[in-house]
Amino acid sequence: MTDRPCIAVDAMGGDEGLAVMLAGVARARRRFEDLHFLLVGDEAQVRAGLASHPNLSAHSEVVHAPEIVGSSEKAGQAIRRAKKTSMGIAIDLVKQGRAAAAVSAGNTGALMAMAKLSLRTMKGIDRPALAAPLPTLGDNDVVMLDLGANTECDAQNLVQFAVMGAAYARIVFDLDRPRVALLNIGSEEQKGTDEIRDAAAVLKEQSHLPLAFTGFVEGNQLARGQHDVIVCDGFAGNIALKTAEGTARFVADLLKRAFTSSVRSKVGFLISRPATELLKHHLDPNNHNGAIFLGLNGVVVKSHGSANENGIATAIGNAAKLVRADLTRRIAEDLAEFERAAA
Repeated sequence: MTDRPCIAVDAMGGDEGLAVMLAGVARARRRFEDLHFLLVGDEAQVRAGLASHPNLSAHSEVVHAPEIVGSSEKAGQAIRRAKKTSMGIAIDLVKQGRAAAAVSAGNTGALMAMAKLSLRTMKGIDRPALAAPLPTLGDNDVVMLDLGANTECDAQNLVQFAVMGAAYARIVFDLDRPRVALLNIGSEEQKGTDEIRDAAAVLKEQSHLPLAFTGFVEGNQLARGQHDVIVCDGFAGNIALKTAEGTARFVADLLKRAFTSSVRSKVGFLISRPATELLKHHLDPNNHNGAIFLGLNGVVVKSHGSANENGIATAIGNAAKLVRADLTRRIAEDLAEFERAAA
């Protein structure tokens, strides 16, 4: 399964609808020819959509799901309908072993609740965390977690997040000892809450683990490329993520306005267009799409709800890479090593 991964896709999730989801899966299939897909959704609609993607039809199966999880639906309500919804069935396919990973662009809260209930957390993990790569000025992106799954975390949660995030970074960035930092309001040791300081004290002693703890990092340093993993609670992480996304859109809109303000500006835009296109590519969230719930007994990837077909393909590619690298096993090994040292 890890050599030729089968990915279950919630074809009905996301803001852009079935057509964009199928176009994204088809693009992923062109990028990664060894992938196979289980497309979960209303069978009649999915098969009609597949008519536009003959290459995808030959490498996918349709799994019927009569219901859809609404974007604003509460997690508790969605769980009660899990066995009938495209999201719930996609996760269950991972539990059954029919799929190596599930990808959905649907309701984040419902996806988290369903995945945790169906797949359960790994041994040694109290809470799963939502992690995703964010762009930086360095050679690699930075993995940040938690991005909203847990609004309140104790020191033990943060340490577990650090271990899981480091395992993730070793795979996606091909690193031996990822640099791990805790998000804080200052770099000084006395700064921050008790939970953050206690987590730092524990991580300083983990020299045996395949990670390098670098201390605290402030919000204005997130994109400098000086760290590979940044750990925080879900409340701070979600605010940081949304602020970064908003800043990226602000910069793009500001540049567009500046370059169209006069004839001279338009000429300047033509001269600097290669540089602005590179900036646009770097800031486009579709090129970094695909957050993963770390700490579950299975791979579940959350695509941004507004992702275009390139974003969907990127999320699927991330899922396949984590499956091939056996992420769950590698996290389990690191956790076991941490527990042995703690004992």
